[in-house]
Amino acid sequence: MKTPYPKVNYFPGGKYDTKDGATKLWQKILFLGTRWQFYFHSFRIAINSGSLAKKGLYGPNELSYNAFDLIRSAEYVGGHVHVDGIDNFAKIEGPVVVIGNHMSSFETYALPCMVLEHKKDTILVVKKELVDYPFFGEVAKIYGIPVSRTNPREDFKTIMTEGQRYIEAGRSVIIFPQSTRSVEFKPEEFNSIGVKLAKRANVPVIPFALKTDFWGNGKYVKDFGPVDTSKDLHFSFGEPIHIKSATGKEEHEQIVKFIQGKLAEWNKE
Repeated sequence: MKTPYPKVNYFPGGKYDTKDGATKLWQKILFLGTRWQFYFHSFRIAINSGSLAKKGLYGPNELSYNAFDLIRSAEYVGGHVHVDGIDNFAKIEGPVVVIGNHMSSFETYALPCMVLEHKKDTILVVKKELVDYPFFGEVAKIYGIPVSRTNPREDFKTIMTEGQRYIEAGRSVIIFPQSTRSVEFKPEEFNSIGVKLAKRANVPVIPFALKTDFWGNGKYVKDFGPVDTSKDLHFSFGEPIHIKSATGKEEHEQIVKFIQGKLAEWNKE
């Protein structure tokens, strides 16, 4: 499929830190310093990506471009983004299962460009409602494995069946094992479905931890919450984990400890 955007590597050296001067001060003045500066860019990205997807012109390069565009949008409003561990993806040939915590809407849209730095294609496990969203729903139809999050048994079946199918096609699967996004990480709510998928598909796991409470949950509409530019956005990817134990319990605990360690580190800042 010939698509509009070329392949771009956004994370040379495997990491990224927002540079000074990234804030668009004139936009902050125009939007009176409100969250609507960030949402203006979010809507712009959604319209662009949805329009391309509807025309059949949306591939990995377009997904990566729009994902990184959201990172730039956070910087435009005064946010600071920090990413490390991207080169861990290059240590594994072929697809992986990418497993980590879920804090806000930001990572749903931003993570693909990080995975695609070294992987040819990806797909995310997403809530079913995203498929019905204006514009972004068109992208979710291509790059999402929709689950209800109300029927665990059916969701498990969908993730295991569809996830393995996409992995066999060369696509890395991104999974948030929490039932819902939360600022507080609770290990008891972090299930092992990602590890189970990796074991069944016989591929490694790349664990990740993130802190994205920059974009809060809305009081009435969850995806339209406050934007707090005083809170830096953090993403960290760990070393590949091969599922060798019979149940995957040891590897699951390793992922949990990685997330807890990173969050503890960032919360000290």
